[in-house]
Amino acid sequence: MKELNIPVLTTEQIEELCLTVEKAAREYVLSKVPPKKIQELNISVETEGAKPVQLNVEVELVLSPLMEKVHVEKIVDEAVKEAFVSAEKLLRDLKCRSPN
Repeated sequence: MKELNIPVLTTEQIEELCLTVEKAAREYVLSKVPPKKIQELNISVETEGAKPVQLNVEVELVLSPLMEKVHVEKIVDEAVKEAFVSAEKLLRDLKCRSPN
């Protein structure tokens, strides 16, 4: 795991991080599957610690039986990767805005 050497995050920054990560994962899934074909989409984002902050992202996806040829695991894996990319971008941006 990479260390970005960022300052300790405030509660507001942690909220922003969680919302950004959840949005990135959701947008990725919706870019691959029409919303009407999704039976269930749950995205869970949790943070632990302060420095370094640990981020856990879980995506659960259940598609309509009509979508049997779609590789759900691949979509879920890619959504999690997109979530972490967005988290890293946001954390780098926060580091740049930090007075340290």
